[in-house]
Amino acid sequence: MLEELEIQNFALIDHARVEFPGGFTVLSGETGAGKSLLIGSLSFLLGGRAGLEQIRSGCHEAQVSGVFRLDCPEASQWLSGHGIEAEDGRILLRRIVKDSGKSSSWIGGTPVTRADLASFASCLVDLHGQHEQQSLMKIAEHRRYLDVYAEITEEVQAFSQLYAQLVEKRRLLDSFAADEEARRTRVEMLNFAVAEIDEARLHAGEDEELEDEESRLASYEKLCGGIDEICALLEGGDDASGGILPEFRRLSGAAARSAALDKALLPLQDRLQSAFYELDDIAGEFRKYGAGLVFDPERLAAVQERLDLIYRLKKKYAPAQGAAVADVLAYGERARKELESLGGAAEDRSALEAEVSALEKQAYAAARALSAKRREAAGRMSAAVGEVLALLGMKDARFSVNLSEKPGNDVSQKCGPYGMDDIEFLLSANPGSPMQPLARVASGGELSRVMLALKTILSAGDTAGTLIFDEIDTGIGGAVAVSVGEHMKKLSRKKQVLCITHLASIAVYADNQIKIQKGVEGNSTATDVFPVTGQDRVREIARMLSGDVTSPESLEHAAAMLHKCGGL
Repeated sequence: MLEELEIQNFALIDHARVEFPGGFTVLSGETGAGKSLLIGSLSFLLGGRAGLEQIRSGCHEAQVSGVFRLDCPEASQWLSGHGIEAEDGRILLRRIVKDSGKSSSWIGGTPVTRADLASFASCLVDLHGQHEQQSLMKIAEHRRYLDVYAEITEEVQAFSQLYAQLVEKRRLLDSFAADEEARRTRVEMLNFAVAEIDEARLHAGEDEELEDEESRLASYEKLCGGIDEICALLEGGDDASGGILPEFRRLSGAAARSAALDKALLPLQDRLQSAFYELDDIAGEFRKYGAGLVFDPERLAAVQERLDLIYRLKKKYAPAQGAAVADVLAYGERARKELESLGGAAEDRSALEAEVSALEKQAYAAARALSAKRREAAGRMSAAVGEVLALLGMKDARFSVNLSEKPGNDVSQKCGPYGMDDIEFLLSANPGSPMQPLARVASGGELSRVMLALKTILSAGDTAGTLIFDEIDTGIGGAVAVSVGEHMKKLSRKKQVLCITHLASIAVYADNQIKIQKGVEGNSTATDVFPVTGQDRVREIARMLSGDVTSPESLEHAAAMLHKCGGL
């Protein structure tokens, strides 16, 4: 359950800290006040998309944190499996997005990835945003709702992996059936490439090593001249004068004589002596390097010939700008693997055909098992949704989960990645009307209630202790809105329910009400979030009813509704 939410510099929200009790809480406010920002901040906290537009103007980062009470074993198991400890049965989630574009997330005091944050948050909260309602217009999403209700999501994921293997094996088999001449040509080309690369006996980084050596060999005269000049400057001429070291010897002698007169100069004498030894050692290293320099035109020619070979191999097998020997070697490895897949045509094709046949039978059996579970669950789901719709003012509506089998047979299956069923929700909203596809016939208000019904039946088996609805009241009003408010009140007995609404007839059923209000101070616009109770709540309900928060009639009507529906 969400107990506390703190928002800092998120869009128009400067700073807001809101406590959420249990039960049914509504969030209300004028159109444009920023109600969607609160849902946006929650979505961000729960692992949603992070963007620079979420940072308040003039700030460098946005931060959202929330305290959740752990009500389900799954959330505790997730934390235990990731080595994270809760405190007093509660956990703090925190997320930041900076103006550099980077975001960071924490569960407790442990930094986590966005994927881990979203995975854990799904154990705590089910957030129904305005966009999710439109998923009912996408037939492909109907399968997902049925699978969740049937509790076969993991089985479907396993089938998808099996199906992916089958598709890959079929692809390989199709490559065998392709033009054999083209395959042989490809094999010859790959064999030549592998042989040419192997024959070159390349090793990663060789091109850089050879380029350094070529530069050294080609610059022999300049190097010799430079070394001679360095040695002369350090050691002086043949008479051992004019160089740095002879001068240093005289300097050291003078320092020694001075130190003999005043021991306070001994540390300075030691430092001069150390500097002399270091310079003398450096001079020796330069002499050694110079003695080792040899003009080797044959080696230079060999290095240049090797570099030319590497250049030609790069141009042929790694033509991208800045390619290295490692890229040529990587091409050779890919070519070798492709040869393995193309080689042994007759034996491999026979084995692959047998493997495809076995996978087809396995996939067919798995798809049949999934289909059976879906059909059994579809009847239960149809009845359960119908019961909730009756409570939501659609007592004559009929809802059905329709399953039809994809075409195919035991030998050549035409399953999709999720099985062999085409699944679509059907609806008859009025008596005597035929069952028709939901996406084609449902109005906005009917879609809202179907979605609420689905959320209701799915929440029974869902671990999430908090349900959040963003404007579930789209397209409804009057008696229907009263039914929705009553239903949410009942739903909140088992789950914490948060709902953004414009309708007073829903808000009066809430145990708690939070108001979102936008204001302008100077040149700055900010959104405030605060709870309303007592007479303040009466005025807010009056505003939602008629926009009039001053007339006695409006306030009396609002207070009467709150008393009647248990809001006060």
